[in-house]
Amino acid sequence: MRFLPCADSGLLIELADLQEVHALYAALADAPPEGVIDLVPAARTLLLQLDPQRSDVKAIEAAVRAVEPRGGLREEGEQLEVPVVYDGADLAEVARLTGLTEREVVDKHTGAEWKVAFGGFAPGFGYLSGGPQDLVVPRRSESRTAVPAGAVGLAGAFSGIYPRESPGGWQLIGHTDLQIFSIDRDPPALLRPGVRVRFREIG
Repeated sequence: MRFLPCADSGLLIELADLQEVHALYAALADAPPEGVIDLVPAARTLLLQLDPQRSDVKAIEAAVRAVEPRGGLREEGEQLEVPVVYDGADLAEVARLTGLTEREVVDKHTGAEWKVAFGGFAPGFGYLSGGPQDLVVPRRSESRTAVPAGAVGLAGAFSGIYPRESPGGWQLIGHTDLQIFSIDRDPPALLRPGVRVRFREIG
């Protein structure tokens, strides 16, 4: 566990892996140290956003070191069903890379319970973990200049849904019409850390 200052009001904690991030995040979310106003998990780091008016960095670091990490993100987290048409441009390539048929790729993607591990890349983009090892595939060798909103993809051990049109290098296996992010909604993002996701094939 390594602590690094981040900008004027942040403390970045480097950890060994995603499992350690989840365990510490789960513990701190229930009882954040005084002066911590937000927690932002990532693949190997946890960012603590501090209140600049009432935060003692040394005291916060000591409090974090004294915390007993939990097993991970809450099992009783909110559930979200995502309807997907599995017509992605890279579905055949994913099947080739994994040695599965396209039907098996879809069945394994819909058969798993995914969980939002952390957010990043773009507002509303959630990195979904918990999928089968069979679906671990590399990013595309060349990124696309424009991936449409709602595209469902795979990259490494994660699945994700593009909340808006943007460049991207994930392997696209389908799309959803579900609006993943909207500033007119509270909360704006459907995919928040701890939310459990089930993909349902339609069309």
